Amino acid sequence: MSIEYATLAKLRETHPAWRLLASMHAPLVASLLHRAFVAPNMRVMSEADLAEALEDELFALREQLGPEAYPKAAREYLNDWAAPDKGWLRKFYKPGTDEAQFDLTPATEKAIAWLVALGERAFVGTESRLLTLFALLEQISAGTEADPVKRVEDLRRKRDEIDAEIARALAGDVPLLDDTAVKDRFQQFQQLARELLADFREVEHNFRQLDRKVREKIALWEGSKGTLLDEIMGERDAIGDSDQGRSFRAFWDFLMSSQRQEELSERLDQVLALPAISELKPEPRTRRVHHDWLEAGEHTQRTVAQLSQQLRRFLDDRAFLENRRILELLHGVESKALALREAAPAGAVMHVDAMGADIELPLERPMFTPSVKPRLAELALVAGEDDIDTARLFDQIVVDKARLRSVVQRALRRQPQITLRELLEAEPLHQGLAELVAYLELAHAGDGGNTLDGLRALVDEAIEEPIRWQARNAAGDAVTREARLPRVIFTR
Repeated sequence: MSIEYATLAKLRETHPAWRLLASMHAPLVASLLHRAFVAPNMRVMSEADLAEALEDELFALREQLGPEAYPKAAREYLNDWAAPDKGWLRKFYKPGTDEAQFDLTPATEKAIAWLVALGERAFVGTESRLLTLFALLEQISAGTEADPVKRVEDLRRKRDEIDAEIARALAGDVPLLDDTAVKDRFQQFQQLARELLADFREVEHNFRQLDRKVREKIALWEGSKGTLLDEIMGERDAIGDSDQGRSFRAFWDFLMSSQRQEELSERLDQVLALPAISELKPEPRTRRVHHDWLEAGEHTQRTVAQLSQQLRRFLDDRAFLENRRILELLHGVESKALALREAAPAGAVMHVDAMGADIELPLERPMFTPSVKPRLAELALVAGEDDIDTARLFDQIVVDKARLRSVVQRALRRQPQITLRELLEAEPLHQGLAELVAYLELAHAGDGGNTLDGLRALVDEAIEEPIRWQARNAAGDAVTREARLPRVIFTR
């Protein structure tokens, strides 16, 4: 971006981050949203919870500054901050719910991060950043070297350096980092960890922008449906094959490795136990920052999957033909809405009449009419000669979910996480498909950040795993059943 007068003047008028910093309510907005979203790594918050937090903040400010300081209600402020002319919050509704949800926009998180960086730091390190720059340049140079001879020479040089370092260590020469170098590198780690959490919102925002372009193309399309479907599938592939899509997929594959997570946990515990790091008084969430990365990445992954699912719904030929007239009307409304997006009409657009109550007086209700009871007389019941097997009435399968929950808990005592496939290899299914469905119900109860008796469950829809178990067919022969489903991971 060019730093010129015209560019900066345009940003000052249109960019939400600049509007936030220039707003009179900036201290209230930034402090509340930092405490509600950024500090606890909260990706989505319901309108009721966020309004309650804002109402408490407004009550405290009115006690200090007077009742005229912030006269409006909390929900009015939230709707104002989510309006297009502000753009500090994203207001949306989850599928199947009628309660509004709020999330930060990437611009707001950038503004809050800039305000956090204004604080004075007792220690400013530069060595770690210089080493990081050299390491990045070395990776780029080694990763783009196509000459095998030069690549082998570089690898041999690194091997000689490692051999020399091993020899010095065996001889007792083990150089250690001093406290200054440790603090420098730890501050660099904290900064990169916070920036990585902020990047997830921007990646998710860019995915939504790509999805919005596809929907605009659908709304304004006037050609054949086959050509439109080709365009949609091309855009769908563009979302996953874009630079951000490939980078996010590589990050997700790296972080989903249980070995990497255990290594991160061990190294964090080791580093946070150092006396030099304890003096810095790091944030408590630093110990579980990799879990925050996992939750933020999972939220972004679910958003991308939801966008893809919404695009696939358009491919239903039958629904398209049955609702063609409705779609034409909706496309007309969308086309007019897009045309008016830059110049929204002022004042009231439409009025909705007040709902009327249906009044039913007690005397208008009909009297009770007893039903006619048939009278049976001289009826003899004759038993048939068919031999009916009643054993099937008692041959019912009851799955003990408490036992399955204890199986998962015992497995998590030995390791921080385990996939459903690994769990069933150690504890095979005894009741077949019914028991597998019960495991999935336990995973669903602990999905999306909810906890079930200390258990959490994550679903990686990008990886599909086979689950096999032994059963018997109608003839009584032993057979092997198989079900394929997305990877389910139980965690503590």
